[in-house]
Amino acid sequence: MNGSYRVTAIIVVFCVATTSWLKKPEPENSPFKFPYSKGGLTQGQAAAHLLSRFTFGAKPGDVEKVLTIGMEKWFQQQLDANLPDDTLKQKLAGYDAINLTNEQAVETFPRGGQILRLAVKDGAINKDSVNKGDGKAYKQQLAAYMQTKGIKPQQELYRQLINQKILRAVYSNNQLQEVLTDFWFNHFNVSIVKNDCATFIPAYERDVIRPNVLAHFNELLIATAKSPAMLMYLDNFSSAAPDNAAEDPRKKRRLATLANETQTSKLDTGMKMQAMQKLVNAKKNQGINENYAREVMELHTLGVDGGYTQQDVTQAARVLTGWTLYPMGDYGYASILKRLTERMGEEKMKQQGFVHDGDFLFAANRHDKNEKKVLGKTFPANGGYEEGVELLNMLAHQKATANFITKKLAIRFVSDNPPQSLLDKMAHTFLMKDGSIKEVLITMVSAPEFWSGDAVRAKTKSPFELAVSSVRSLDAEVNAPFQLFNWITRMGQRIYYYQAPTGFPDRGQYWINTGALLNRMNFGLALASQKIPGITINLLALNKNHEPESAEAALAIYGKVLMPERDLAQTIARLTPLLNDPELIKKVDAAATKSAPPEIAKPAMADDNMMMNGKFAKEKPGKKAGAPKNSTAMQSLPGNVNMLSQVAGIIIGSPEYQRR
Repeated sequence: MNGSYRVTAIIVVFCVATTSWLKKPEPENSPFKFPYSKGGLTQGQAAAHLLSRFTFGAKPGDVEKVLTIGMEKWFQQQLDANLPDDTLKQKLAGYDAINLTNEQAVETFPRGGQILRLAVKDGAINKDSVNKGDGKAYKQQLAAYMQTKGIKPQQELYRQLINQKILRAVYSNNQLQEVLTDFWFNHFNVSIVKNDCATFIPAYERDVIRPNVLAHFNELLIATAKSPAMLMYLDNFSSAAPDNAAEDPRKKRRLATLANETQTSKLDTGMKMQAMQKLVNAKKNQGINENYAREVMELHTLGVDGGYTQQDVTQAARVLTGWTLYPMGDYGYASILKRLTERMGEEKMKQQGFVHDGDFLFAANRHDKNEKKVLGKTFPANGGYEEGVELLNMLAHQKATANFITKKLAIRFVSDNPPQSLLDKMAHTFLMKDGSIKEVLITMVSAPEFWSGDAVRAKTKSPFELAVSSVRSLDAEVNAPFQLFNWITRMGQRIYYYQAPTGFPDRGQYWINTGALLNRMNFGLALASQKIPGITINLLALNKNHEPESAEAALAIYGKVLMPERDLAQTIARLTPLLNDPELIKKVDAAATKSAPPEIAKPAMADDNMMMNGKFAKEKPGKKAGAPKNSTAMQSLPGNVNMLSQVAGIIIGSPEYQRR
C-alpha cells in the first residue's frame, strides 16, 4: 500500500508540474496588473489592444508572442527599451548623416547662401560674376567647390532623416520608445521648413528626444530648451537684454557695416538686397524675443488655459535671455560669438558667468540681470543661467502642466476624448512621481478606463501610422523607405515639415475626409499589389503558402492576419462588394503612376464617424449601390494585381483598418 501511495503521489506531482509547464508563464514580480477583464476583453483581445497602442502595429504572430511573454512583462520590456535591434542596425548602416554631431552637420550640409559665401571667401567663385554671365558655368563651379570641400546638399540630410524614422518605426523591437519619440517630437515640434534649425533636427531627435522619452518631464523640457534646433526654431538664440544689446560694441560695428553696404554703389542690386535683409535681421535680433517663452507656456507646459498672462511671457523671456547655441561654422551671428568665445577662453568664460554645455551656450553678456517675476515667483537681480533652469523646472511641476501633458498622452494612447476619471489618475501620478513619464504610462495602462469598450479601436491612424502599420502587418521588406514617405505625404502628413509649433493634431477628424479615404484605399491597393518600389511582400507566406479558395475566403483569412482578435463579420459583409469593383484596378494604376506627391494642404475637417457608419463605399466615385449577386467570385485581374493583393489592399483601405 505504501508503494501504491508513493507511485500515486509521484504521478500527481508529475501532472501538476506538467500542467504548470504547459500554462503560459505569468509575469514575474510585476508591479502592475492589467484589468482588461473589466472591459470584457479576452486575453487575445487585450494583447491586440496593447499592441495597437504601444507599437506602430502588430506584426504577424505578435499577439501570440505577447501572450507567451505575459502582457505585463512585455510592457515592462517596452518601458525598459533595451531590446536588441540587430535588423534595424543593419538597415541603418548606410545612413552616415544621421550620426553626425550638430557641428559636423553644419559643416557638411550648409545652406545654399552659406555655400556661396564660403565659395566667394575661398576664391572659388568671383562675387562680381554671381548674378552675371553663364548660369550653367556658375553651377558647375559651385558643384566642383562643394565636391572639393566635402559639402553636400541639405536635401540629402533630409532624405536620410526621413528614411531612418520610417525604418525605426517598422523594424525597431523597442516599439514604445519609437512611438514616444514620435509623440514627444510632435509635442516639442521643430520644422525643416525653417532652414535655420533644419540642420540640427537629426541630432535633436537622436540626442534630445529619444533618450528622454521615458524620463522625467522636466529633464525632457530642459533638454529641448537647450537644443540648437529649438533655440533656432523659436528664435531664443538671438534673445538679449535690450540694454546689453545696445551697449555691445560688436553689434554696433556690425550694424554700421551692414548699413554702409546697403549704400555702396559698387555692389549689384542682388548683393544690396542681401545686405538690406541682413541689416533688418540684425536690428530684429537686438533685443528680447518672446517666441520661445510664449510657446513653452502655451504648448510645452501649462497649456493655453494654464493661468499665465502676457506679463508672465515677457518676464519669462527676460529670464531666458542669453540662452543660445555654442557657435558653429564661420558665418553670421555664429562667427561673432565664435570670435568672442575664442578670445575669452573657457576659464574666463566661466568666471564671467558664461555656461558652455555641449552645443548650448549661456551668453552672460546678453542676459537681463534685473529682477523678474513669473507666475508670482520672484527671480532676484544679478541672476544668470541658473534662473532659466529654475524657471523651466517650475513650469514642469505646475498642476496645469500635469493636466495638460497627461491629457495629451491620454489622447494619444486612449481616445480623442479620454474620460476625466482617467485624466485625474494620470495627473495625480505626474505630480506625485516628479513628472515621471514612465509612471504616468503605468498608471494609464493599469486603469480600467484604458481597457474599456470606449477605448478599444477608438483612435484613427495618422497617415504615418497607417503606412507603417500596413508594412508591419504584411511583414513587408522595406528597402526604399522614401517611397513610403511620398505616400504618407500624399495622404496628408509630411513628416518633419509641419510648420507650426503645435505639431500635427492628434484627433481623427483632422485626417479623415472623402479625399483622404480615397488616398488611403489607393495606398492599400498599391502596397498590396507591390506597385510601391522598394517594398516587397509575400502574401502567400502569410497564409502558410496556401492560396484561399475564393475571394470571400481570402477576405476572412487575411482579415484575421491584418486585424487580429476582431469580429470580422460586419467587415467582410461591407468589403465583399468592393471585390468586384472594376474601378479599383484603374485607381491602383493611377495612384501608382504618380511619381511625385502634390503640395499638401491642411486636410479639411470631417465627421470622424464617416469611417464607421457605412458611408465609405458610397463615397467612392463610380460605385453603384448594392452588392453584386456573385460577390464571392473574383474577376480575372491583369498583371500582378491578383486576388490576394486586391483583397489585402481593400482591407488596408477599409474603415476598420484605419482604426487602432
